[in-house]
Amino acid sequence: MHSTARASLSLGSLGLLRLFSVPWSWSLAASLGVYLGTGGWRYLYVAARTARRDLNGLYVLLRVKLALRWHVRNRSTIPSIFAQTVAMHPDKAALVYEATGETWSFSQLDRLSDAVAHWALAQGWASGDIVALFMESRPLLVALWLGLAKVGVEAALINFNLRRDSLTHCMGVSGARGIVFGAELADAMEEVSESLGQSMVRFCAGELSPERLASLAAHPLDQLLGSAPQVSRPLPADRLFYIYTSGTTGLPKAAIVVHSRYYRIAAFGYYAFRIRPDDIIYDCLPLYHSAGNIMGVGQCLLYGLTVVVKKKFSASRFWEDCIKYNCTVVQYIGEICRYLLSQPVRPSETQHQVRLAVGNGLRPSVWEAFMQRFRVAQIGEFYGATECNCSIANMDGKVGACGFNSRILPGVYPIQLVQVDEESMELVRDRHGLCVPCRPGEPGLLVGRINQQDPLRRFDGYASKDATKKKIVHDVFRKGDSAYLSGVEGKAGMAAIADRTGHFDCGTFLREVQRALPPYARPVFLRISTHVDTTGTFKIQKTRLQREGFDPRHSTDQIYFLNPRAGRYEGVTEELYSSIVEGRMSL
Repeated sequence: MHSTARASLSLGSLGLLRLFSVPWSWSLAASLGVYLGTGGWRYLYVAARTARRDLNGLYVLLRVKLALRWHVRNRSTIPSIFAQTVAMHPDKAALVYEATGETWSFSQLDRLSDAVAHWALAQGWASGDIVALFMESRPLLVALWLGLAKVGVEAALINFNLRRDSLTHCMGVSGARGIVFGAELADAMEEVSESLGQSMVRFCAGELSPERLASLAAHPLDQLLGSAPQVSRPLPADRLFYIYTSGTTGLPKAAIVVHSRYYRIAAFGYYAFRIRPDDIIYDCLPLYHSAGNIMGVGQCLLYGLTVVVKKKFSASRFWEDCIKYNCTVVQYIGEICRYLLSQPVRPSETQHQVRLAVGNGLRPSVWEAFMQRFRVAQIGEFYGATECNCSIANMDGKVGACGFNSRILPGVYPIQLVQVDEESMELVRDRHGLCVPCRPGEPGLLVGRINQQDPLRRFDGYASKDATKKKIVHDVFRKGDSAYLSGVEGKAGMAAIADRTGHFDCGTFLREVQRALPPYARPVFLRISTHVDTTGTFKIQKTRLQREGFDPRHSTDQIYFLNPRAGRYEGVTEELYSSIVEGRMSL
């Protein structure tokens, strides 16, 4: 029986007994008996086990919700909130660039972003215009998007791994009027220079020869910023910047990040994982994505923390860097923790001051091993795409969990894991046409009810209206509602290829893939078949392929593995399969 029906029956029996003047004590006892007798004891058991966790989650939710309401009412923006942080900590280190050891104080970061704002105005850009930023992770990237935001100009944060068609696509869908690229990416710019057109004005951050600048039709940004006067008049604007999806299941989509969403993501991390103002964060994640630029850098801009920006993750230097900069919080994503565990044991891995690791994608199999070996007291695992309205966080340290939804107060934060047909990937509906909740332990898709009037539950979508529509489903919790639908986007796995000739060349395929796709979007496994199974409507049957995976014992197809050590595809043998499954061979 549904919990609501049980409660109604219990209260009904209480009212009926009181109607016949049965004493309160007897009436309450009988009402409780009815509740427990119809299965309500399970609710009480769950409530007792989860009350502490749920109340803590409710506290975090209310803290963020009240702060957001205040900022929305006062039309606060990220630059205006940052201005308050600067006033409180003008001389404190804001960003440290590990590659050079350079330290930027809050006032220095503020002054440089002011110079960026004035430079943007001098270009004739106004509120609502878009400028693409294409460079490796460094503090300058933060100063650029922050300065643009001060005058209402939106930044499109382009993944610096993109090349050719994917890069051109991301530039195009953003609608950018200009681009700032790092000198280290001049070759990538050269490849797409003609396709960008002459109307897109280009600026280079870093040193390039006059001849190279001329060939790219680019202007030297450093000189322009050095001579630009300062301006500090944050303008109200809704949109902050664009962050792109990974693009492993298609071309990347430009997700819209508004000011309130940036604050929401950073604030949830701050309160959920009990981050402190005196913490120092080691941020080795790319700043073109939300984990590094919002969850990480956001703690600096909003709460006055020092953030150490690492140009690129290094497993061998990770703990030495943490010791050098006195870091107390580190960030991870995906396989970073496993890479660290695969490193040789060294003294530095236990001589640091790190107490908290924040991120997502940590496998349960390495969770406890990571905490024990490196003596990290807390894992702050969370789930949430940049654009989603259903983020969750692990606040009680349960190993393997990426978050929770309250069982006793589900309406406070209306999200749900719903059933999906594995064959068609369509949502399963009940006889009323509503989505069917997953049972405990059952896989599904996470959905969050949309309310555009609530900053916590709004869905801002993508630059493409068609892409936005595909992420919205209706009649989920009740008739007439709408909800955000989380996807299956992630790291590329296996590509099944039909080759009737028998002459497929893995080397040629890899060279073409390396030219066209960033590393994370390249297939780790290849499965070469004479044909690909399809349904009666000519849809590819993926279920069997997913079930068989890359185990060579389950198929007569040729299966290849992209060996990161050798830099080539190699045939999967039973021995290699065992090495991968047991973790002796990294993916």
